[in-house]
Amino acid sequence: MRLRSLLIFFLLTITANTQAQSCEAPQVVIAGISFAGNEITKEQVMRQDFTFAVGDTVKTEELEPLLEENRSRLFNLRLFHHVTYAYTCFGGMVRVRYEVQERFYIYPVLIFDFADRNFNAWLEKKDWSRIDYGLSLVRRNFRGRNEEVRVRVQQGFNKRLEFSYRIPYISRAQNLGAEIGIADYRSRTVNYTNLGNRQYFHEQEEGRIIRRTAFSAGLIHRQSVQRQEGLRLSYHHERVSDTVTLLNPTYYNTPLHERRFVRAEVYKAINLRDYFAYPLSGSYFEIGAAHTFFLQQAGTDFSTLRAKYVNYHRLSEKYSYMIGGEAQLRLAREHAFADNLALGFRSLVRGYELYVVGGQHYGLFKQGLTRQILDIEGIKLKFIRNPKFNNIPLSVYLNAFTDVGYVVDKEFGGGNPLTNRLLAGGGLGLHAVTFYDIVLRLEYTLNKEGDRGFYFSSSFPF
Repeated sequence: MRLRSLLIFFLLTITANTQAQSCEAPQVVIAGISFAGNEITKEQVMRQDFTFAVGDTVKTEELEPLLEENRSRLFNLRLFHHVTYAYTCFGGMVRVRYEVQERFYIYPVLIFDFADRNFNAWLEKKDWSRIDYGLSLVRRNFRGRNEEVRVRVQQGFNKRLEFSYRIPYISRAQNLGAEIGIADYRSRTVNYTNLGNRQYFHEQEEGRIIRRTAFSAGLIHRQSVQRQEGLRLSYHHERVSDTVTLLNPTYYNTPLHERRFVRAEVYKAINLRDYFAYPLSGSYFEIGAAHTFFLQQAGTDFSTLRAKYVNYHRLSEKYSYMIGGEAQLRLAREHAFADNLALGFRSLVRGYELYVVGGQHYGLFKQGLTRQILDIEGIKLKFIRNPKFNNIPLSVYLNAFTDVGYVVDKEFGGGNPLTNRLLAGGGLGLHAVTFYDIVLRLEYTLNKEGDRGFYFSSSFPF
């Protein structure tokens, strides 16, 4: 028996990559699951998302797909650079070993950012005074439990203080998590109105013209890394100078220059993408509803509904196709300019990066054809000894895309010709994907208005 155990251990340790061991029986029993390389991450965190356990009976023909699916689940925790597995099969008993290479979990990042919505909007002004600087510290996988702590201290044009703490497991069943956050924002300038679908700002030389403070807490029901839903409650206090409400009496849509409100939000996400940072197959679905309650008659309550669905289809080894849509409804008797956000911030039609299209409701459709043109498993940096940094994977994709959007604005559409009409854009882009989920995009776009140009972004397009 001891000799047999030594033989199993030897076979597992010499198998570095995923490979099958011959199983002659029509079905097998999972006799053991072990892990290697997880110096910080707790085994319970890794086992939590598995769809099989010790003692399960599995059809032999389904064994490889099962192990690969769970390898993908481990990788999409975004805690590891690489995840591989090996298994041995003796007498209908299978022992599986997953090996991981952990990431570096402390991210101290110097902040040198642009105070505008995106780089392209800043480039249009080329105002070097509109720069933010500071330090952002992110501690991922805190205590080895996939917890996340974020601290941000920012100075410059906009001042920010932020702290958040997310705990994925607070119950014995390991399916209920929690999150808390606090944020304070102050700025010398405020976007008090839009005209011609461009932001107009008022800047105050001394003091801060706007201040926002928020506290939030939430519960997360986590079925797996792919499926979760949650409830979030937040308290907000916002204040602007008297000048802002004089320039735009509808900024808060009340005679007051400050307001307090509570927001309740519920959401659900089903993420079945193969690789969360840059998916090539699978699907993503998200739906959310929020209601904002104003305190002390500081505004009109409103509800917001959002939904998003995207499908990614791999056409061949090199080609994939993406198609999806997103929509928002904001329901209220009256609307304030400060809440009139639609396209141009979190979501946009590519080709309109320099515009803001405010409104209460919007719909957005995107599609794209992607062709992989480079795939390097790892660029070895011999002068760096730390294995968490010295091997850089790199994938480059050519992407052709078209976007279509429509914004409904019944309150502030006057003077903004891009509202209440069809928006369309398309173009070609180069997307680079490397370690730590970094995605860089350089795209050339042409929109329906005839505008064209190169735009840079550092996030996945949809």
